[in-house]
Amino acid sequence: RVFDGDEGPNTGGMGTYAPAPVMTDVLRLKATELILKPVIAAMAAEGMPYQGCLYAGLMIKGDSVKVVEFNCRFGDPETQVVLPLLESDLLTVMQACRNGTLAETEVKFSDGAACCVIMASSGYPEHYEKGFAITMPAETAAHTYVAGAKREEDRLLTSGGRVLGVTATAADLKSAIEKAYERVESVHFDNAFYRHDIGQRALKALEH
Repeated sequence: RVFDGDEGPNTGGMGTYAPAPVMTDVLRLKATELILKPVIAAMAAEGMPYQGCLYAGLMIKGDSVKVVEFNCRFGDPETQVVLPLLESDLLTVMQACRNGTLAETEVKFSDGAACCVIMASSGYPEHYEKGFAITMPAETAAHTYVAGAKREEDRLLTSGGRVLGVTATAADLKSAIEKAYERVESVHFDNAFYRHDIGQRALKALEH
């Protein structure tokens, strides 16, 4: 939802973090064996084996895993915290998907954590103004995904509801969240809005 504390209307996502403490080893095994493998097997059985990126949106409740949706693409902004943790070369992994050699290709992820804070236009997801100039230091820009923005000559201007995904990685989730918000503070554009509590639920879960 758009506001702190999960208040207000639903959005496409106001921030993400990885890994998600709610996803235990048991739940990960359930998702793999009961959802992902059967879906892949079913497509192969129908003569349409799937090659590429299949994103499963899952809802976790207690010890059950339910499917919300599948997308034949990377999820946004979910992937903005997953890919920074990928230590293997993404192009090599994608080529292996295409060539059918993924089983022999190393796909290695870091043991660290990542956080992405979405900077949106105030009023999103309903009515908002756009066309405001965006400025940020080069270090922040190197870790920022541009979404609802456009380049006009040498300036970057807001042009949508969710404008930027400001991301950070660190050894642990608390540090990644703090670093992401430090970078957010270095970004400036009129009408900027973001949630201040991304990842807090995960931090509470890690305390127990």
